[in-house]
Amino acid sequence: MKEKTKENIYKAFIGEAKAYFRLLAYARKAEEEDVPQIALLFRAIADAERVHATRQLNLVKDLVVKDTDTNLELSFQREKSVSENIYPDFIKDAEDEGEAAAVLAFTHARDAESFHAKLYDRAIYQMIKKVVKAYQVCQVCGYVTDKKKPAKCPVCGAPEESFKTIGEE
Repeated sequence: MKEKTKENIYKAFIGEAKAYFRLLAYARKAEEEDVPQIALLFRAIADAERVHATRQLNLVKDLVVKDTDTNLELSFQREKSVSENIYPDFIKDAEDEGEAAAVLAFTHARDAESFHAKLYDRAIYQMIKKVVKAYQVCQVCGYVTDKKKPAKCPVCGAPEESFKTIGEE
């Protein structure tokens, strides 16, 4: 695939993925405001945006999706980089601007990303192979564990009820 087309596909994918999540947020707001027909419209168009993003990702899948070992290593490196390089700068900027809510959101994301990196690192070294049947995901901050639901999230302090099980329990 030629460079400009590949670049445009990546941009389109990012835009469609953002639209998907934005429209889901709009749908939730419409539901809160008791406008179910508009909420339904937002959810339907969000699903269409998901279709677009999936199609665009499929166009470059061979360029971005490699074998599982490579995907694990790349995911580990990305999570490590984000938690060690990107979020600290975001946190500092938010602190400098007095944006406490953003500081908290960025801090939770940074800390959760570092746990994600540890899970990937363990997977790389075959420590979780086929043993894990489920993960627990904090729906407040995004912390993930391959153990049972903690009584309290180690990143944000959310209670056990804030965890969603992904996989078999």
